[in-house]
Amino acid sequence: MSNAAPPRKAPEQPWRTEGTPDEAPRRSGGRRTRGQWWGLVVTAVIVFLLAYAGLNYFGGGDEPTISYTEFSRQVDDGNVAKIYSKGDAIQGQLKEARDDPDGGGEYTRFTTQRPAFADDDLWQDLSGRNVTVTAEPVVQERGLLSNLLISLVPIVLLVAVWIFVVRRAGAGLGGAGGVLGRKAPPRPVELRPGGRRTTFADVAGIDEVKGELDDVVDFLGHPDVYRRMGAKMPRGVLLAGSPGTGKTLLARAVAGEAGVPFFSASASEFIEMIVGVGASRVRELFAEARKVAPSIIFIDEIDTIGRVRGGGASVSGHDEREQTLNQILTEMDGFSGTEGVIVIAATNRADILDPALTRPGRFDRVVNVSPPDRGGREAILRIHTREIPLAPDVDLAQMARVTPGMTGADLANLANEAALLAVRRQQDRVTRSDLSEALEKVQLGAARTLVMPEEDRRRTAYHESGHALLGMLQPGADPVRKITIVPRGRALGVTMSSPEVERYAHSEGYLRGRIIGALGGMAAEQVVYGVVTTGAESDLEQVTAIARGMVARWGMSERIGRLSALPSDAAQAYGLAAAPQTLDVIDSEMRRIVDECYEEASRKLRDHRARLDALAEALLENETLEEADAYRIAGIARLTKDDV
Repeated sequence: MSNAAPPRKAPEQPWRTEGTPDEAPRRSGGRRTRGQWWGLVVTAVIVFLLAYAGLNYFGGGDEPTISYTEFSRQVDDGNVAKIYSKGDAIQGQLKEARDDPDGGGEYTRFTTQRPAFADDDLWQDLSGRNVTVTAEPVVQERGLLSNLLISLVPIVLLVAVWIFVVRRAGAGLGGAGGVLGRKAPPRPVELRPGGRRTTFADVAGIDEVKGELDDVVDFLGHPDVYRRMGAKMPRGVLLAGSPGTGKTLLARAVAGEAGVPFFSASASEFIEMIVGVGASRVRELFAEARKVAPSIIFIDEIDTIGRVRGGGASVSGHDEREQTLNQILTEMDGFSGTEGVIVIAATNRADILDPALTRPGRFDRVVNVSPPDRGGREAILRIHTREIPLAPDVDLAQMARVTPGMTGADLANLANEAALLAVRRQQDRVTRSDLSEALEKVQLGAARTLVMPEEDRRRTAYHESGHALLGMLQPGADPVRKITIVPRGRALGVTMSSPEVERYAHSEGYLRGRIIGALGGMAAEQVVYGVVTTGAESDLEQVTAIARGMVARWGMSERIGRLSALPSDAAQAYGLAAAPQTLDVIDSEMRRIVDECYEEASRKLRDHRARLDALAEALLENETLEEADAYRIAGIARLTKDDV
């Protein structure tokens, strides 16, 4: 079996390439397609003109039919030159053109029909006026050539369209899908500034993942060393992780570090409405990669076509997805072989992939790409601020400390938002204030210019002060970073907290502290005003999620026991994964935990009412309190990580 790609005249790859010998492929596909359409149109016009000219030349055109009364009048006027008669049908030609009484314009040649009941001396009238009675028709009928030409015109047009469709299908990549479904023209992968390819120097915060890919890079660069040891090149590497963690960047960095060609495509780009198109595209993609091996193929969002295959009857789209997946499986570990081609795929739903796709021999390695830790976030921020002028007061280590859980994409967006804010403020450097405000915008939304009544503003101040004060008083709680009553997004006020150290496991006490802190706003309104408002909606959603996890997933309820009664996506499967009696117990235990936490929150706020009032008054005066000011006004010592 040959590894060469099937010949085609109009390549229309749905993938992007980087580092191939023909870097930045030409967009010839689109021009060739337009050329084919123009050629077809021009051919049709030429055929039509030839047919029209031939019909006019050989057929002579259609002649008007006049009434027998008009014919008799022209005979009486002596204006008839010659006629031809066959039965009662008469054809003739006038000496001078006359206007058709029926509104048909001037005519010279004509046809008419002599009525059967006519009792006139037509022959004597014609002879007396020297009218020639011919033996051949005056109006010639279309000959064999004209009729043949008329019959061939639609056939020629159909054949031309069919040839065009067949050539498109024979192009290999897309077949009939190229006609019935739009395909993206070939697009080159964007390189780094200056034409530099992405390398591991552009990747930070996921050093353990880079370590697992180092030997892949070394294998691509020194394959002979591994072959002498009997080691085989890995067929595939599956990068699994939440969106924005850098999976695509890692794949490009592996190719750039090894200096090999890089083909990238989204799995959805292989799917078309015609069954078999996706498999054809997969075949050609692997054929192109084998031609320049060693090389790397990157398939993003592979769960689009890599879901577990099901049996039974299925619709066309399902068949197309399964055929595409089968073709990928065959190319990765089939009879043709993929020597020198490594497939790197990315997904955030590795749990739904087909087992045949994730087994060794197909994807030999499954690499989990997690959000970076504090050191990783600092390194990522340094990469994304390399071309951004920073003011001396910017502390990237502090910014990394207050951004737990943010991915590389989030941090890149944070740096960009800070730069945009500095431009709007007409500054020449990005300051610490710009980064802080950009963080608030990314996490909470843009500030709203909402004019609130004084009563609502005071109530919001007590609400946020309740959150903040309980966060300061609760042992082991996340430190309060900022309090504001400036409306942002859906919220009328915000209390920002983030852990002092990275937390990878949460105790029951810590989770209860988070529930108490989340209920602090509602409890403060109850303590001060004796009523609650709708401002606690998002707080209650957070409380419900934490309480459900404690009871149904993490074994923190004695009545439920050490069981995982509900799956992680309980919001969708709630009521389906447990017996009705168990659901009743879960509901009861959730209410017990939340009620206990609410009572504790209310008690602490009543005991520290003076501190609550001080924080609320400071917020009403300043609208925003930073971390140090908030702890100072509340009269609470700031705990360090050694005290936690």
